[in-house]
Amino acid sequence: MSVWFVTGASRGFGLEIVRQLLEQGEQVVATARNTSSLADLPYPDRLLVVPLDVTDQSQADRAVLAAVESFGGIDVLVNNAGRGLLGAVEEATDAEVRAVFDANVFGLLNVTRSVLPVLRRQRRGRVINISSVLGFSAKMGWGVYAATKFAVEGLSEALRVELEPVGVQVCLVEPGLFRTDFLDPSSLCFAGREFPDYAETAGRIRTWSVGHNHAQAGDPERAAAAIIALGRNPQPPFRLPLGVDSVQRIGEKLAEVTQELEATRETGLSMSYPEPATVVR
Repeated sequence: MSVWFVTGASRGFGLEIVRQLLEQGEQVVATARNTSSLADLPYPDRLLVVPLDVTDQSQADRAVLAAVESFGGIDVLVNNAGRGLLGAVEEATDAEVRAVFDANVFGLLNVTRSVLPVLRRQRRGRVINISSVLGFSAKMGWGVYAATKFAVEGLSEALRVELEPVGVQVCLVEPGLFRTDFLDPSSLCFAGREFPDYAETAGRIRTWSVGHNHAQAGDPERAAAAIIALGRNPQPPFRLPLGVDSVQRIGEKLAEVTQELEATRETGLSMSYPEPATVVR
């Protein structure tokens, strides 16, 4: 029996992960800003529900302490909490940008800083950071949100090699479009400003998002099962793309980057100082 600590557990991937883990006999610490949707979950002897705003470091510390006191440790951290922002980069105000970075980047860091001392003491454990295909390939309208997920990817790449010597593994999950509440107003904010010059780019994505809420192709139950399997895999991949769109877009970007690298290789390799001239005496 393992102990899983899941953030953003009130809906979407987080709630489905918690449900499946409980059905499979695991111990679960389910955290969320609003825990009302977790009140009726079964197996209360194996479930600890803790209110947690990930932007508050002290709340994260208390949640981890409660987890250790209840279950003796933590085996898997799933950093799932986050929020979205849709709009052209220029349309997003400073306050809007900071709010999404606070949740997606600084919130993830808060929880990770709270959990890692436990995992390091144990000399084992796993951190699963829920990124996005947009953390690998940004698209119009999603620039700020993608920037937060690019940050998660960079942090995760460094954490992976920093924690490997102490027995802690780090994985990234890169979902595409799934039929969760992500496009709901409760999860997704629109940039308050809307400029006519972006009507055919970011503006078009705004319109698209309204019509595609709960019409996405991805099945959250399958995604949750894949994330749980990742947490149990003794030799997990570092990156796990989820969804047809995710796999396709990652492949397209890799091909594009490879093509650009070949086109610029000669210039890139020509930047070193020339070897010092041989002095003839």
